[in-house]
Amino acid sequence: MVLTAGIHGNEPAGVFALNQLIVFLQKNNVKINGNLYAIAGNLPALEKQERFHQYDLNRLWTSERMLQLQEGKLEIDDKDTAELVSLYKCISDILKQDNGPFYFLDFHTTSCETMPFVVMNDSLLNRKFTNQYPLPTILGIEEYLEGPLLSYINELGYVAFGFEAGQHDDNSSIQNHFAFSILSLVFAGLIEKDAVDFNKYYATLAKNTMNMRDFYEILYRYKIKPEEDFRMNPGYVNFELVEKGQKLASSNNKSIYADSQARIFMPLYQAQGSEGFFAIQRVSKFALKLSAILRKIRVDRILPLLPGVSWSKKSTLRVNRKVARFFTKDFFHLLGYRSKRLDKNYYLMKNREIASREEEYKGEDWYSNN
Repeated sequence: MVLTAGIHGNEPAGVFALNQLIVFLQKNNVKINGNLYAIAGNLPALEKQERFHQYDLNRLWTSERMLQLQEGKLEIDDKDTAELVSLYKCISDILKQDNGPFYFLDFHTTSCETMPFVVMNDSLLNRKFTNQYPLPTILGIEEYLEGPLLSYINELGYVAFGFEAGQHDDNSSIQNHFAFSILSLVFAGLIEKDAVDFNKYYATLAKNTMNMRDFYEILYRYKIKPEEDFRMNPGYVNFELVEKGQKLASSNNKSIYADSQARIFMPLYQAQGSEGFFAIQRVSKFALKLSAILRKIRVDRILPLLPGVSWSKKSTLRVNRKVARFFTKDFFHLLGYRSKRLDKNYYLMKNREIASREEEYKGEDWYSNN
């Protein structure tokens, strides 16, 4: 299990929690059935308590940049890229020297008040594992973010997801990170359930989320443009229900209103950041079950027979938005595809299940129980 924290330097709670975790495990002589790694992600930014120095480290893991890194062609001329290279080498060494199965968990906090929640790329493996937590889960955020660490790990086929513990400066965020760490170690089989006060840590998270275990999908993202004066209206908290026409923020002194009823997600209340806010909606249990069935029987193999849909390369579909306008993004999401806008006429739809290393996890207890 690889636990990363502090990839954003203004989010130190996860780093404090991982320090506590290591001390706790050593002090109580808790036996580890495997290897546990705790990694602080962006040391220069953490030292200055800044989100990043010049570039957001959690937006640098693009396929183009990773290919340049692997080929030795990446220019390292800033602190954030240097941290990217250091973290990449660390992860690569772990993957080479250990046998797995591997679990990658990335710890974060938010600028607004929030209950704890899980955020993940929507693969069936991730769903199965995260279903063990008493937490709400956000699906598909990778469709809106370019180059997060977890998307790179998911592309390798491993269980990988993020945990948002609470607001940056709230002491309860450290407690939530710690409780989440203990549960994760138990769920993955690295420590025995009776080696810790499992019920205590489970109750910590369940209490802070009112045991809300729904899945949500992102409907909309407000992307902040360079030099834009964006200001979120004060007082919004994660998962708060907003009505159509409700004022959410302002851009260059012009009001921004909600297009429809939805729940607000990740409203920005800090100086650095490029996402102003997201709008999310609950995914029904029926849709989740249906998508799991359709993915397992590989219904997507017939998609290139549809008008306006063709293979771009293995596991990636090229969709003509004009011809295939009747096939919505929700339809492709159901089958495990996530979209990236190529231009005004085309989307690229990539299959999240193709890379999945499912065979490596089938022997795990959680796999058969979920």
